[in-house]
Amino acid sequence: MLVSPTAEYALRALSCLVRLPDKSGLRSSDIARASGVPPAYLQKILRRLVEAELLDSKKGHGGGFRLAKDPRRIRFQDVLEAVEVDPDPRACAFGWARCDSAKPCPLHPAYTELKESFREWASRMTLADVLDLPPRLRPARAPRSVI
Repeated sequence: MLVSPTAEYALRALSCLVRLPDKSGLRSSDIARASGVPPAYLQKILRRLVEAELLDSKKGHGGGFRLAKDPRRIRFQDVLEAVEVDPDPRACAFGWARCDSAKPCPLHPAYTELKESFREWASRMTLADVLDLPPRLRPARAPRSVI
């Protein structure tokens, strides 16, 4: 698995927020409902994204979570790093404790190519790219903020 559930949940939450008009915010409960992420787990993820300065949060009336940067400046790699998820370059698809080019497992060349492609993809894709998806591939719209 290249993307952990934590990373998937973070990307889901941000894909809801990137669609908000006028930098409005959403409460974590609204993000959880729109993204299908368990609310308690989402709270931890949102905290990490705020600490990484990818999200802003504001308490009280008119508050909620919103993107801290332009979506074109938030790479998927930034999100993965914020939630401390990065495919282990030493991970062996064959299950060996240690696998490298000097002592490769039978799957080493193919799996290495996959990991490198994933890293390149994550460093190239941004949240703005989520907005450019064809309509049939877009996630459901985020709920209107009721803050």
